[in-house]
Amino acid sequence: MAGIYLHIPFCTQRCTYCDFYFVTTQKTHAPFIRAICAEIEYYGTLYGRQEPVETIYFGGGTPSLLQEEELAQILTTIHRHFDTGPTREITLEMNPGDADLDYLRGLHALGVNRLSIGVQSFFDSDLQLLNRSHSAKQAAEVISLARRAGFENVSLDLIFGIPGQEPEHWAANLEKAVGFGAPHLAVYGLTVEERTVLHKQVARGLVRPVDEETYAERFRFTMEYLTGRGFDHYEISNYALPGCHSVHNRAYWEHRNYLGFGPSAHSFWWKSLLSSSAQRWANVRNLRRYEALIEQNQLPLDTQERLHPDTLADEYIMLRMRTGEGLDLEILETRYGVDLLFEKIDDLAWLETQGLIEPIRKGIVRLTGRGKLLCDAVTMRLLTGSPAEEQ
Repeated sequence: MAGIYLHIPFCTQRCTYCDFYFVTTQKTHAPFIRAICAEIEYYGTLYGRQEPVETIYFGGGTPSLLQEEELAQILTTIHRHFDTGPTREITLEMNPGDADLDYLRGLHALGVNRLSIGVQSFFDSDLQLLNRSHSAKQAAEVISLARRAGFENVSLDLIFGIPGQEPEHWAANLEKAVGFGAPHLAVYGLTVEERTVLHKQVARGLVRPVDEETYAERFRFTMEYLTGRGFDHYEISNYALPGCHSVHNRAYWEHRNYLGFGPSAHSFWWKSLLSSSAQRWANVRNLRRYEALIEQNQLPLDTQERLHPDTLADEYIMLRMRTGEGLDLEILETRYGVDLLFEKIDDLAWLETQGLIEPIRKGIVRLTGRGKLLCDAVTMRLLTGSPAEEQ
């Protein structure tokens, strides 16, 4: 089954670390709502009958800036043009300062059954450095409100490696998140991305990023703390209590079909269920151009490509190595045509001796705790285009 992602590009202000596409100056959402609904309708004629929709995800930007009526219009269009009978999960990303109890109850009535709340930290000093638009008090309050509105499936975003953040503060963030009873935590290390305010601050010497040793210590502490409290570390940055994995995100990591709507949104679609051919396309990263192209009955495409089998194989390796389930070598060979035990046997042996992957059992390559910290480097050694290095 397929997933649908909706990029809602509106924000109230610019977070220093964010490199996703957004705008902060839009006075009305009406042109965007018309455009995204028209895009959904068009792709519904192409893909609506090919595969039922399992998940719908409102990301951004800040989807919680949309009114209930605007969200309802988008969802109604999806239901009309896609088979949403089997839909299990409808997620909406939310800023803690945007919601009151009535709004949350309205979301629940629309069929939204999962919230992803961008807490980032329960300390105001951290939030101010990141230029978040909410306070620590609001972060705590919205979790309680979500429960009262009927939401059981709640995910909290947290960021470690914030410059100047005391280790006691990071431990307290995890303790608070677990104490609130959140069944899912998305925990990211702060990275300095180009095109961000943080990148400029670092370049000017105004902010000093944490060193690698501190970053690694926070990562290890997070793994030990959360797994010790019953959370499954099911993806490098994601932890969940039993039965609370993100269904939508798992579809990405399993290399399944998804359609993205809105400016900068990406889509991925296999030619057929048994095919070794797939395509990817991305929308323009400009709201006004996106709206104008659709108004002129043109597709708002920025890029589109047919993916080579080797590219697909490498993507599968990269995606699966991030997961707790690991890389299934049989699937890699039967669907992607890559026999990793033959092509990378020396690399696999070396990674095992270095304690970066577990001993291969039942054809599964899985990272160790140390390997998770070095996931990107480990994965690079296994890609089909990556020659074996000297041992």
